[in-house]
Amino acid sequence: MRPKILLVTVMTTLFSASSSFAQDKWDKVEVTSQPVSGSVHMLMGSGGNIGVSIGDDGILIIDDQYAPLAKKIAGAIGDISNQQIKYIVNTHYHGDHTGSNAYFKEVKGTTIFAHDKVRQRLADKDDHQHASLPVVTYQQGVTFHLNGDTIKVMHLPAGHTDSDNVVWFEEANVLHPGDLFFQGRFPYIDLNGGGTVAGYIKNVTQLIGMLKDDTKIIPGHGDLATKADYQKALDMLVDTAAIVRSMKIKGMSVEDAVKQGLGEMYTAWS
Repeated sequence: MRPKILLVTVMTTLFSASSSFAQDKWDKVEVTSQPVSGSVHMLMGSGGNIGVSIGDDGILIIDDQYAPLAKKIAGAIGDISNQQIKYIVNTHYHGDHTGSNAYFKEVKGTTIFAHDKVRQRLADKDDHQHASLPVVTYQQGVTFHLNGDTIKVMHLPAGHTDSDNVVWFEEANVLHPGDLFFQGRFPYIDLNGGGTVAGYIKNVTQLIGMLKDDTKIIPGHGDLATKADYQKALDMLVDTAAIVRSMKIKGMSVEDAVKQGLGEMYTAWS
Protein backbone atom coordinates (compact mmCIF):
# COMPACT_ATOMS: atom_id res chain seq x y z
CA MET A 1 0.00 0.00 0.00
CA ARG A 2 1.36 3.42 -0.97
CA PRO A 3 2.16 5.86 1.90
CA LYS A 4 -0.53 8.41 0.95
CA ILE A 5 -3.23 5.75 0.74
CA LEU A 6 -2.05 4.27 4.04
CA LEU A 7 -2.17 7.70 5.69
CA VAL A 8 -5.72 8.33 4.46
CA THR A 9 -6.80 4.86 5.59
CA VAL A 10 -5.32 5.34 9.07
CA MET A 11 -6.83 8.84 9.46
CA THR A 12 -10.25 7.61 8.29
CA THR A 13 -10.10 4.71 10.75
CA LEU A 14 -9.08 6.98 13.63
CA PHE A 15 -11.81 9.52 12.81
CA SER A 16 -14.43 6.78 12.63
CA ALA A 17 -13.27 5.32 15.95
CA SER A 18 -13.26 8.77 17.55
CA SER A 19 -16.80 9.49 16.31
CA SER A 20 -18.02 6.14 17.57
CA PHE A 21 -16.40 6.77 20.97
CA ALA A 22 -18.03 10.20 21.22
CA GLN A 23 -21.45 8.82 20.32
CA ASP A 24 -21.01 5.95 22.76
CA LYS A 25 -20.16 8.49 25.48
CA TRP A 26 -23.47 10.33 24.98
CA ASP A 27 -25.45 7.10 24.62
CA LYS A 28 -24.32 6.08 28.11
CA VAL A 29 -25.51 9.30 29.75
CA GLU A 30 -28.73 8.90 31.74
CA VAL A 31 -30.77 12.03 32.41
CA THR A 32 -32.54 11.61 35.75
CA SER A 33 -35.06 13.81 37.55
CA GLN A 34 -36.07 14.41 41.14
CA PRO A 35 -38.70 16.65 42.74
CA VAL A 36 -37.25 19.50 44.78
CA SER A 37 -40.05 21.68 46.17
CA GLY A 38 -43.37 22.98 44.92
CA SER A 39 -43.33 23.11 41.12
CA VAL A 40 -39.54 22.74 40.97
CA HIS A 41 -37.67 19.66 39.78
CA MET A 42 -33.98 18.99 39.17
CA LEU A 43 -32.46 17.10 36.24
CA MET A 44 -28.97 15.60 36.24
CA GLY A 45 -27.10 14.16 33.28
CA SER A 46 -23.78 15.39 31.95
CA GLY A 47 -22.92 19.06 32.39
CA GLY A 48 -24.69 21.65 34.46
CA ASN A 49 -27.69 20.63 36.54
CA ILE A 50 -31.04 21.65 35.10
CA GLY A 51 -33.77 23.34 37.13
CA VAL A 52 -37.35 22.86 35.96
CA SER A 53 -40.57 24.66 36.88
CA ILE A 54 -43.61 22.60 35.88
CA GLY A 55 -47.29 23.50 36.09
CA ASP A 56 -50.41 24.58 34.24
CA ASP A 57 -48.69 27.74 32.97
CA GLY A 58 -46.14 25.69 31.06
CA ILE A 59 -42.55 24.67 31.67
CA LEU A 60 -39.49 26.81 32.37
CA ILE A 61 -36.05 25.22 32.44
CA ILE A 62 -32.76 26.57 33.72
CA ASP A 63 -29.83 25.53 31.49
CA ASP A 64 -29.84 22.63 29.05
CA GLN A 65 -26.47 20.82 29.14
CA TYR A 66 -24.88 19.52 25.89
CA ALA A 67 -26.46 19.35 22.42
CA PRO A 68 -26.24 15.53 22.05
CA LEU A 69 -28.39 15.21 25.19
CA ALA A 70 -31.21 17.48 24.01
CA LYS A 71 -33.68 14.70 23.19
CA LYS A 72 -32.92 12.87 26.44
CA ILE A 73 -33.53 16.08 28.38
CA ALA A 74 -36.81 16.67 26.56
CA GLY A 75 -37.78 13.06 27.24
CA ALA A 76 -37.02 13.32 30.96
CA ILE A 77 -39.14 16.47 31.17
CA GLY A 78 -41.89 14.76 29.18
CA ASP A 79 -41.97 11.96 31.73
CA ILE A 80 -42.96 14.55 34.34
CA SER A 81 -45.33 16.70 32.30
CA ASN A 82 -46.61 17.05 28.75
CA GLN A 83 -46.92 20.82 29.06
CA GLN A 84 -45.07 22.99 26.54
CA ILE A 85 -41.46 23.90 27.34
CA LYS A 86 -41.99 27.64 26.98
CA TYR A 87 -38.87 29.23 28.46
CA ILE A 88 -35.18 28.58 29.02
CA VAL A 89 -32.95 30.66 31.28
CA ASN A 90 -29.20 30.31 30.71
CA THR A 91 -27.22 30.90 33.92
CA HIS A 92 -24.08 31.72 31.86
CA TYR A 93 -22.54 31.08 28.45
CA HIS A 94 -20.62 27.82 28.91
CA GLY A 95 -21.48 25.00 26.52
CA ASP A 96 -22.44 22.50 29.23
CA HIS A 97 -25.26 24.90 30.18
CA THR A 98 -26.31 26.20 26.73
CA GLY A 99 -25.58 23.30 24.39
CA SER A 100 -29.21 22.32 23.73
CA ASN A 101 -30.47 25.88 23.17
CA ALA A 102 -30.82 25.44 19.41
CA TYR A 103 -32.78 22.19 19.74
CA PHE A 104 -35.31 23.63 22.16
CA LYS A 105 -35.73 26.83 20.16
CA GLU A 106 -36.12 25.13 16.77
CA VAL A 107 -37.92 21.91 17.75
CA LYS A 108 -39.91 22.92 20.84
CA GLY A 109 -40.47 26.61 20.09
CA THR A 110 -38.87 27.61 23.38
CA THR A 111 -37.90 31.23 24.08
CA ILE A 112 -34.41 31.64 25.54
CA PHE A 113 -33.65 34.28 28.18
CA ALA A 114 -30.16 35.26 29.35
CA HIS A 115 -27.94 38.14 30.37
CA ASP A 116 -26.66 40.42 27.58
CA LYS A 117 -23.15 38.99 27.91
CA VAL A 118 -24.37 35.41 27.49
CA ARG A 119 -25.63 36.24 24.01
CA GLN A 120 -22.52 38.32 23.29
CA ARG A 121 -20.08 35.57 24.30
CA LEU A 122 -22.02 32.86 22.46
CA ALA A 123 -22.18 35.01 19.32
CA ASP A 124 -18.43 35.65 19.49
CA LYS A 125 -17.70 31.93 19.08
CA ASP A 126 -16.69 31.09 15.51
CA ASP A 127 -18.72 27.86 15.51
CA HIS A 128 -21.90 29.22 17.13
CA GLN A 129 -25.35 28.44 15.78
CA HIS A 130 -27.63 31.42 15.41
CA ALA A 131 -30.48 29.34 16.81
CA SER A 132 -28.55 28.84 20.04
CA LEU A 133 -28.53 32.56 20.87
CA PRO A 134 -30.85 33.92 23.58
CA VAL A 135 -33.81 35.85 22.16
CA VAL A 136 -34.55 37.96 25.25
CA THR A 137 -31.61 39.54 27.07
CA TYR A 138 -31.33 41.87 30.04
CA GLN A 139 -28.74 43.73 32.11
CA GLN A 140 -29.89 43.23 35.70
CA GLY A 141 -32.54 40.52 35.71
CA VAL A 142 -36.10 39.49 34.92
CA THR A 143 -39.05 38.08 36.89
CA PHE A 144 -41.37 35.26 35.80
CA HIS A 145 -44.79 34.81 37.40
CA LEU A 146 -45.34 31.17 36.60
CA ASN A 147 -46.87 28.02 38.07
CA GLY A 148 -47.89 29.70 41.30
CA ASP A 149 -44.38 31.00 41.94
CA THR A 150 -42.42 34.22 41.59
CA ILE A 151 -39.20 33.30 39.82
CA LYS A 152 -36.53 35.98 40.02
CA VAL A 153 -33.52 35.88 37.71
CA MET A 154 -30.67 38.08 38.95
CA HIS A 155 -27.33 38.97 37.38
CA LEU A 156 -24.22 38.91 39.57
CA PRO A 157 -21.00 40.26 38.01
CA ALA A 158 -17.46 38.90 37.80
CA GLY A 159 -17.85 35.59 39.66
CA HIS A 160 -17.73 32.31 37.76
CA THR A 161 -17.91 34.44 34.57
CA ASP A 162 -19.06 37.99 33.83
CA SER A 163 -22.38 36.63 32.53
CA ASP A 164 -23.64 34.83 35.66
CA ASN A 165 -27.32 34.67 36.55
CA VAL A 166 -28.95 33.01 39.54
CA VAL A 167 -32.58 31.94 39.77
CA TRP A 168 -34.62 32.27 42.96
CA PHE A 169 -38.00 30.52 43.35
CA GLU A 170 -39.63 32.55 46.11
CA GLU A 171 -42.60 30.34 47.02
CA ALA A 172 -40.80 27.03 46.49
CA ASN A 173 -37.80 28.36 48.49
CA VAL A 174 -35.30 27.04 45.95
CA LEU A 175 -32.15 28.64 44.57
CA HIS A 176 -30.38 27.70 41.34
CA PRO A 177 -27.08 29.63 41.43
CA GLY A 178 -25.61 28.05 38.30
CA ASP A 179 -21.86 27.59 38.54
CA LEU A 180 -21.61 29.90 41.51
CA PHE A 181 -21.92 26.59 43.37
CA PHE A 182 -19.96 23.40 42.74
CA GLN A 183 -21.21 21.10 45.48
CA GLY A 184 -18.36 19.38 47.34
CA ARG A 185 -15.58 20.34 44.94
CA PHE A 186 -13.34 23.24 43.96
CA PRO A 187 -15.13 25.58 41.54
CA TYR A 188 -13.92 26.41 38.06
CA ILE A 189 -13.50 30.17 37.76
CA ASP A 190 -13.31 31.33 34.14
CA LEU A 191 -10.74 34.14 34.22
CA ASN A 192 -10.86 34.54 30.43
CA GLY A 193 -14.64 34.79 30.67
CA GLY A 194 -14.57 37.65 33.17
CA GLY A 195 -14.64 35.58 36.37
CA THR A 196 -12.65 36.43 39.49
CA VAL A 197 -11.97 34.65 42.77
CA ALA A 198 -12.80 37.75 44.83
CA GLY A 199 -16.03 38.28 42.89
CA TYR A 200 -16.99 34.63 43.27
CA ILE A 201 -16.59 34.86 47.05
CA LYS A 202 -18.49 38.16 47.20
CA ASN A 203 -21.39 36.80 45.14
CA VAL A 204 -21.68 33.57 47.13
CA THR A 205 -21.63 35.55 50.39
CA GLN A 206 -24.48 37.70 49.06
CA LEU A 207 -26.51 34.67 48.00
CA ILE A 208 -26.12 32.84 51.30
CA GLY A 209 -27.41 35.98 53.02
CA MET A 210 -30.66 35.61 51.07
CA LEU A 211 -31.32 32.02 52.08
CA LYS A 212 -33.41 30.43 54.79
CA ASP A 213 -32.04 27.50 56.76
CA ASP A 214 -34.35 25.11 54.90
CA THR A 215 -33.74 26.52 51.40
CA LYS A 216 -32.96 23.85 48.82
CA ILE A 217 -30.21 24.57 46.31
CA ILE A 218 -29.75 23.15 42.82
CA PRO A 219 -25.99 23.58 42.34
CA GLY A 220 -24.43 24.07 38.95
CA HIS A 221 -22.67 20.76 39.53
CA GLY A 222 -23.15 18.11 42.20
CA ASP A 223 -26.06 16.78 44.24
CA LEU A 224 -29.03 18.73 45.57
CA ALA A 225 -27.74 20.83 48.44
CA THR A 226 -28.63 22.92 51.49
CA LYS A 227 -27.64 26.30 52.90
CA ALA A 228 -25.20 24.51 55.21
CA ASP A 229 -23.54 22.87 52.19
CA TYR A 230 -23.23 26.26 50.49
CA GLN A 231 -21.72 27.80 53.63
CA LYS A 232 -19.18 24.97 53.78
CA ALA A 233 -18.19 25.69 50.17
CA LEU A 234 -17.83 29.40 50.92
CA ASP A 235 -15.66 28.70 53.98
CA MET A 236 -13.43 26.55 51.80
CA LEU A 237 -13.13 29.33 49.19
CA VAL A 238 -12.27 31.99 51.74
CA ASP A 239 -9.67 29.82 53.46
CA THR A 240 -7.97 28.49 50.32
CA ALA A 241 -7.89 31.97 48.75
CA ALA A 242 -6.15 33.23 51.89
CA ILE A 243 -3.62 30.39 51.69
CA VAL A 244 -2.79 31.22 48.09
CA ARG A 245 -2.65 34.94 48.85
CA SER A 246 -0.10 34.19 51.57
CA MET A 247 1.98 32.20 49.09
CA LYS A 248 1.97 35.14 46.67
CA ILE A 249 3.03 37.57 49.40
CA LYS A 250 5.99 35.30 50.19
CA GLY A 251 7.02 35.42 46.54
CA MET A 252 6.43 31.73 45.91
CA SER A 253 6.33 30.65 42.26
CA VAL A 254 3.22 29.07 40.77
CA GLU A 255 5.08 25.77 40.38
CA ASP A 256 6.15 25.73 44.02
CA ALA A 257 2.67 26.73 45.19
CA VAL A 258 1.08 23.88 43.24
CA LYS A 259 3.68 21.47 44.59
CA GLN A 260 3.01 22.55 48.18
CA GLY A 261 -0.74 22.34 47.72
CA LEU A 262 -3.46 23.35 50.15
CA GLY A 263 -3.07 20.65 52.77
CA GLU A 264 -4.77 17.31 53.40
CA MET A 265 -8.01 18.86 54.62
CA TYR A 266 -8.82 19.98 51.07
CA THR A 267 -7.77 16.84 49.20
CA ALA A 268 -11.36 15.63 49.00
CA TRP A 269 -12.39 18.85 47.22
CA SER A 270 -9.95 18.28 44.34
